[in-house]
Amino acid sequence: MDIINNLVCAAALGSAETSHATQQQQLMDQAAFERRLSEAPQRPMQQAGAAPSRPVGSPQQEGRLDTETQKPNMKLVVVSNRVATFNPDQPPTGGLAAALEPVVSRSGAVWMGSSGNLGDGNDRPVALAQCGEGHVARLDLPAAHYPGYYEGFANSMLWPAFHSLLDRVSSGAENHYESYREVNAFVGRAAFDLRDRDAFWVHDYHFLPLGADLHKLGIDRPIGFFLHTPWPAPDLIERVPNHRELMKSMLEYDLLGFQTNWDRNNFLACVHSHLGLESKNGIVISQGRQTRCQKFPIGIDPKQFAENAAVSLAEQNDFISSLQNKLNGAKLAIGVDRLDYTKGIDNRIEAFNQVVAAEPRSISLLQIAIPSRTQIAAYGEYERNVDSLVSRVNGEHGTDEWRPILYEKNSFTQAQLASLYRAAHVGVVTPLRDGMNLVAKEYVAAQDPNDPGVLVLSKFAGAAEDFKENEALLVDPTRPEEIATAISRAANMPREERIQRWRMMMDRLEAYTIHHWSADFVQELDKSRVTVPADHFRHLGLGWINEAQMPSYETTAELEAALKHAMDRRWVLPTTSSADHPGARA
Repeated sequence: MDIINNLVCAAALGSAETSHATQQQQLMDQAAFERRLSEAPQRPMQQAGAAPSRPVGSPQQEGRLDTETQKPNMKLVVVSNRVATFNPDQPPTGGLAAALEPVVSRSGAVWMGSSGNLGDGNDRPVALAQCGEGHVARLDLPAAHYPGYYEGFANSMLWPAFHSLLDRVSSGAENHYESYREVNAFVGRAAFDLRDRDAFWVHDYHFLPLGADLHKLGIDRPIGFFLHTPWPAPDLIERVPNHRELMKSMLEYDLLGFQTNWDRNNFLACVHSHLGLESKNGIVISQGRQTRCQKFPIGIDPKQFAENAAVSLAEQNDFISSLQNKLNGAKLAIGVDRLDYTKGIDNRIEAFNQVVAAEPRSISLLQIAIPSRTQIAAYGEYERNVDSLVSRVNGEHGTDEWRPILYEKNSFTQAQLASLYRAAHVGVVTPLRDGMNLVAKEYVAAQDPNDPGVLVLSKFAGAAEDFKENEALLVDPTRPEEIATAISRAANMPREERIQRWRMMMDRLEAYTIHHWSADFVQELDKSRVTVPADHFRHLGLGWINEAQMPSYETTAELEAALKHAMDRRWVLPTTSSADHPGARA
């Protein structure tokens, strides 16, 4: 940091066009800056690159923040479309709820999201409900804009486009962009009430522009974003209305997290193609600030799943007993999904049709399919299509004593699912595309180490970047014949090979759990924390408000040239505090 101070001072004093009064002010700023810097904790410049990694079998990274054993030292605000119930009688069944509940309840974070009710859109003080050491803020989103935000732009435009399924984009979805922005602005104004907290962590495609909205309101805390869905290639994102505006707003986040390298690289390619911005080591510099783009592959709690599976099977609950009777000697495969067209359930059913036609009564599929987003026409149509396919296959190949497909639309608890996973010889996870798909990881974690089942996995699920060809059986989810071949191979795989494949996958799950995922993101976001007031950094003139936000330079000459360029341009940061900002609410 000394070299930066010296160069900045030299640049400030060496500008021939600067007035004497301005020079005096800069020297005063420099002295104040150095005083504050000497008092602040020092941190070396960071290279922001690929995802945090934790090799199988390695000790925990030095300095890693572990939510299982300690509290983060940041008071977070977490924002997502919905929040967990925090009901001990209804434990989270995975995904976002399972990931964030421990962060909130143990660390003192505030989790903000929709209450499920609609309101008049008027701004009101945020009410906090205690949840462990944390709090939940449930917002009544504005009724006038909610349908356009949720059913329209978020789930009829962004959801299919981000899954590279443009044929599923609903007609007229592009007309709901303003409602999408209005709801983001409403949530931003609510979050402004929590502006004194250390950092904000925003989740998923519902809130792409929220970081920009928070900055407009005057919030200068670190703001991170994690995308749970895939990110599409440049030729697909351009089909999304206002895609350039959305990407520009995303670059106002300090940290962007993606599930896979594929998603991260796609985003960087889109930024280059559509915004003309270069990136280096995952860092994008735009409008005087930098955004770090990194991979954070979401995990599960494998230990908990293994325990749930063993306990639940030992209890031999009524459903398991009834299921085993229905199998009538056949092996069991399992699929667990929302009834969503991205999950490829229709192709999976057709694959089972081929399996039972070739090997009658050899295997049954338990397909748990929970109806989802039923108010959206495309989802109702897909549900009817899957219902019809199941009836056709059962009609052609079933008997009074046996059905090839056992179709369940009821939800199950995490413990019940774990026991069903362990009872199944084959786990079939074949989405057309998925950000991660935690069902794949849950199935592996629940297996009996001495007699594990086999995972058949779509090569377009994010989990396929973790599980390799010699671990899961990777398939093209659009080709039922390929899925059928893999199911048959899995059902007949020798025990020794099954154990070998399972062990490698389980090692990966244990090496990077859901706790590591949340801890790593928080730790990376912490690197953006302001340690020196922005008004004492203004003479840098580059728009970076702290050391962690500054790009890395390979040589002193490069750094000196950048600082001189800034001084020549006379770029100055505003010093208005967020409390004085016109966006502040009474």
